[in-house]
Amino acid sequence: MPQYDLIVIGTGPGGYVCAIRAAQLGMKVAVVEKRATHGGTCLNVGCIPSKALLHASELYEEAGHGFAGMGIKVQPELDLPALLAFKDEGVEGNVKGVEFLLKKNKIDAYHGLGTIEAAGKVKVTPDKGEPQTLETKAIVIATGSEVTSLPGIEIDEKKVVSSTGALSLPEVPKRLVLIGGGVIGLELGSVWRRLGAEVTVVEFLDRIVPTEDQEISKQFQRILQKQGMTFKMSSKVTGVEPAGEGLKVTVEPAKGGDAETLEADVVLVCVGRRPNTEGLGLDEIGVERDEKGRVKTDGHFKTNVDGIYAIGDVISGPMLAHKAEEEGVAIAESLAGQAGHVNYDVIPSVVYTYPEIASVGKTEEELKEAGVAYKVGKFPFLANGRAKVNRTTDGFVKILADAKTDRVLGVHMIGPDVGNMIAEAALGMEFGASAEDIARTCHAHPTLPEAVKEAALAVDGRAIHM
Repeated sequence: MPQYDLIVIGTGPGGYVCAIRAAQLGMKVAVVEKRATHGGTCLNVGCIPSKALLHASELYEEAGHGFAGMGIKVQPELDLPALLAFKDEGVEGNVKGVEFLLKKNKIDAYHGLGTIEAAGKVKVTPDKGEPQTLETKAIVIATGSEVTSLPGIEIDEKKVVSSTGALSLPEVPKRLVLIGGGVIGLELGSVWRRLGAEVTVVEFLDRIVPTEDQEISKQFQRILQKQGMTFKMSSKVTGVEPAGEGLKVTVEPAKGGDAETLEADVVLVCVGRRPNTEGLGLDEIGVERDEKGRVKTDGHFKTNVDGIYAIGDVISGPMLAHKAEEEGVAIAESLAGQAGHVNYDVIPSVVYTYPEIASVGKTEEELKEAGVAYKVGKFPFLANGRAKVNRTTDGFVKILADAKTDRVLGVHMIGPDVGNMIAEAALGMEFGASAEDIARTCHAHPTLPEAVKEAALAVDGRAIHM
């Protein structure tokens, strides 16, 4: 029976990073992955393929509508099979990269369903062949999350699709109805709108991306509407039925009222994700879960069963790949006797639409609810020289700082390339930066990050270019 110091179940961003860090620290490590390829949802059917489609569709739309204003005359032609092949090539490169890294770090990889038989024992059941039991000192559950469906609405990945099916539609739908106004749905909805679909978003709440700062959410919806998306807020989908070659979607007000019917060629269901724990054997060995099905852990990723730990989407906290990676490193270091730690107050999040949304730290609503006195500094991209000359002026940067200490408590951005710009804010907050610290840091000109400096200056009411 093979013996290991650590077995990681799942090789998404949290799992494979955890395994690599543990191997770096001298442990004998194995990973168990039920997919044929490594990388989890993120690399196979999530973050990576969706970003490829977002990038390609953004260039397509820019060529068709933005180039002419810069004196470049072209008439782009969509080759959807080639675009999807471009996406698949990117996915293949990434998953092969993870496979290479595991081999480089001398990590044994087993493919099959990983079931925890007891503390220290993992049974691997492959699609073909006999099950095998592995022994280990520690087990880390890193099995991620899966799509949440709506009761009464069957996802067939053809006409009614999840985020997975939406990555590979064989043709551009004329009418796409998107159920849910969250991050994943709006990113994929943006892709197909740029490629020619009429997109209608049905959202149960009164605003989209509800976890973002409210001012960001409102501005975001206005921009998406200007781009051509239609929104039905405070509404719910109560039925999806075939109608000829298309679908009929029944929509009602969230608080009750008269129903209406929307016609669609494709319905995309994006109402959230749930932890993926099926087949792990958690109930049989007594691993506790919460009311949402997430594995319960203490402050050091330990479950109630000795020797079993959990990280990533399968435990509480934001379902973000980089959050899982940080947890993977932290538990590996902790198992090696080091001080593994994750600062959950400084985990950035990004929405990769155009314009992008990026945020880190507290929102205004959270600060108000907590009774924290704060100051606000805002700076619009309309007043940024680089954004102005590039005609990418939608959006702003907003910095929230403690009213007494000036320490930065939250940074929220909507605009061009803010997914990259948020790293500056996260780094500053990790080291306890004040708005004054950011304001006095020299930023290169002409660049978009100058908007961060100006927002920091605005906290003290002394922005230069506004």
